[in-house]
Amino acid sequence: MASTILITGGMGFIGSHLIRTLNEKGYGDIVVLDNLTEQIHGKNPEQTEAFKTTAAKVRFIKGCVTDRELLLQALQGVDTVVHLAAETGTGQSMYEIKRYADVNIGGTALLLDLLANEKGLKVKKVVVASSRSIYGEGRYQVPATGAYVYPAHRQDAEMRAGNFEVTYPGVEEPLRLVPTDEQSQIHPSSVYGITKQNQEQMVMTVCPAIGIAPVAFRYQNVYGPGQSLSNPYTGILSIFSTLIRNGKGINIFEDGLESRDFVYVQDVVDATIAGIEQEAANGQVFNVGSGVGTTVMQVAQTLKKAYGIDVPLTISGNYRIGDIRHNIADLGKIGKMLAFQPKVSFEQGIAHFCTWVMQQDVEKNNLYDQSINEMKEKGLLK
Repeated sequence: MASTILITGGMGFIGSHLIRTLNEKGYGDIVVLDNLTEQIHGKNPEQTEAFKTTAAKVRFIKGCVTDRELLLQALQGVDTVVHLAAETGTGQSMYEIKRYADVNIGGTALLLDLLANEKGLKVKKVVVASSRSIYGEGRYQVPATGAYVYPAHRQDAEMRAGNFEVTYPGVEEPLRLVPTDEQSQIHPSSVYGITKQNQEQMVMTVCPAIGIAPVAFRYQNVYGPGQSLSNPYTGILSIFSTLIRNGKGINIFEDGLESRDFVYVQDVVDATIAGIEQEAANGQVFNVGSGVGTTVMQVAQTLKKAYGIDVPLTISGNYRIGDIRHNIADLGKIGKMLAFQPKVSFEQGIAHFCTWVMQQDVEKNNLYDQSINEMKEKGLLK
């Protein structure tokens, strides 16, 4: 068992659940470095009950992973680092490029620089949160031949014409979506995906060279209680929930049939702890998901039913540059090597999530509308 764990970004959604479970398992010495950014945590994060409850279980340092002195302070006496800190949001990353690069790439580079050069540090393992976004459009199969192919990013002209499914040069028949495994081609379609690829590759390259065990988890779309309901740039479950509870209609992008692999936060925590505890994880990269695809239209209809609020769903044909069409995780490797299997179905997880949402005060603001307008102004939402 690791004696002292540093969780960067530990006051966030995944981090707070991870802290609770680690405490339950007897891990008592946890350090958290988090800057409590307003976009994720709201205007007064330190006054919330959620923060106070979590902060009471850890040694909390307020600051950013790009701050050398604070990060060095946080690393003192630590033997395991769980690196969750990152700017998140596919769409926003396409125009706030420097901020995403500074935090995601720069923060990871600084962490590794300190581990490589500072004397007296005791870190033996680094677990990094990677992302399904690094796969871009993921893996498909040509039905006639059985060959696996990796389609390039969808073109603006095709989507403008309402052709949203992926295609592959020389293949006229529709491609068959198959789960994406860890050996699949890496070709992210957004700046966010590029930064996550960079984070993962730096950790997996530098750590072994300096005697530290690296582990990378490519998380799919994580959801559950505690998710930010105020961040308009990421998480359609939260975005749709806020719109529904405010009685606003939902604009369904593309044709509503685009899908994601939604994985419940406790399953993600269980996988992450397996990475912390099991030596079999050392030096490995793993997908973490449910292995099941759910369409955006299914999500919207499920949430409407759960909240008992009927709002209009409009399939607009709008689309965002940088979005992928589908992605489903192949969980064969993590199942075999770490004995991990997701325990919570989408139906069960949504029930837990919606029960929690109904207990929250949902802000009435125009943040989502503002985010949509920003993307339109940048030419990234069509």
